Amino acid sequence: MRIVIAQMKHETNTFSPVPTPLARFARAGDMPLAGGEAIAEYRGTGSAIGAFIELAEQSQAEIVLPIAANAPPSGPVDQTAYELIAQRICAAVADGCDAVLLDLHGAMVTERFDDGEGELLRRLREIAPKVPIGVALDMHTNLFGAMVEHADVLAGYQTYPHVDMHGTGLRAGRAILAMLRGQARPTVAWGNRRMLPHVMRQSSLDAPNRAIQARARAIEREGALAATVFVGFPHADIENAGLSAVVVTDADPVQARRWCDELLDMAWHARADFVYRPEPLQASMARARELAAHTQGAPVVLLDHYDNCASGGTMDTMAVLGAMLEAGLENAAAFAVFDPDAVQAMTAAGEGAELTLDLGGKTDMPALGLRGEPRRVTGTVRRLSDGEFRIEGPMARGERASMGPCAVLEVGGIEIAVISRHVEPFDIGALKTVGIDPRCKRFLMLKSRVHWRAGLGAYAGAVVECAGVGVCTSDYATLRFERVRRPIFPLELDAPPV
Repeated sequence: MRIVIAQMKHETNTFSPVPTPLARFARAGDMPLAGGEAIAEYRGTGSAIGAFIELAEQSQAEIVLPIAANAPPSGPVDQTAYELIAQRICAAVADGCDAVLLDLHGAMVTERFDDGEGELLRRLREIAPKVPIGVALDMHTNLFGAMVEHADVLAGYQTYPHVDMHGTGLRAGRAILAMLRGQARPTVAWGNRRMLPHVMRQSSLDAPNRAIQARARAIEREGALAATVFVGFPHADIENAGLSAVVVTDADPVQARRWCDELLDMAWHARADFVYRPEPLQASMARARELAAHTQGAPVVLLDHYDNCASGGTMDTMAVLGAMLEAGLENAAAFAVFDPDAVQAMTAAGEGAELTLDLGGKTDMPALGLRGEPRRVTGTVRRLSDGEFRIEGPMARGERASMGPCAVLEVGGIEIAVISRHVEPFDIGALKTVGIDPRCKRFLMLKSRVHWRAGLGAYAGAVVECAGVGVCTSDYATLRFERVRRPIFPLELDAPPV
């Protein structure tokens, strides 16, 4: 048995100014991993592609892995990068195989295609009309009909933070292997609702998504091969952005439709609870000070959630960090500011050196009508690091991560981590690598939205969500939605469900 396994992952923020060339999909250098190197890299990790490798090896199948391409969220994917990745996957399938297992994201927008995953699957179906195709997807998928039409099994994450990536790979892969053995005949139902859930209200640890995802898991226990509710990625100005669901059953399309509609109706009825209302930044600073007096030594986490690189943010806006400095917060740390030039300057100065530099604010944000605003700071270089670490988990357990060369600059009682590659702080390894121990801090600023709770949530004594500046803004009024289907809730409060 020959199985093609591949990865093509990117969450596209169409408002983001951060480019997405081929090199962004690579672990290092300019090319993503492939072949035996990719198999060795992902074997045993908490990833969907790792689960595919595990299942294939248990089945003693020959594995063909033409490419493992995974880029941090950013702007639309360069078409040349997309075509190279897609061509590698298509060529491997054209050489012949018994099944295809794909670790995709579900919210990829390229310079030509609003539905990058659907276009890849369409091409694969032209090459191999009868070959079973299974797909693992992110919960933030913006689902289009082409994905459903050209795949046999779709399974998406049921947790946010995404601690079930490996489990999702198992759900998709096992259904395809059952299909190959003649033990399952997958039938699929899908649909969407006219709603754009705010990311800050999407966590599966909280209402309303906790109950919705629990119901999806219950449906699988009741017999579905896979049941998924995609909360969608709202920072993509494309027609099908927003919430959707897909249910895969064993030769029972009527039950698949019933379950899918149940999940969609459940989400629609909770639509008002998916709306996030930010508070003014100065009020957040004052509240952080008040909370710090009652956390028994655990840090108050300040979330700079408007500038999360894992949603396409530039990771270099300085509004929240600036507010911390102006408020005189001490015994604090901030992770992280993306500023390779500042890292180079600090590396040249060396540990212990004092220097003045313009930090962050190097990137304009045309979609918001904003210019980058660096902040001039004077501080001491406390630590330098190569930025390499292995993720401890539970999210993406065992995968390698690289923040590029890093430095820690202490400014006015705040240790500021400055990095050279976009990495969201969802794992304690990111902080350890730059020598920051959250247990020793009174305040901890993180450029994150929800994922930080996976590996750092246990450290928090309290949480303050800070409305800063960035293309991950939770204020939809600042974004120009021109292509998403309208009316849609909450842009129009009276929007119909379909």
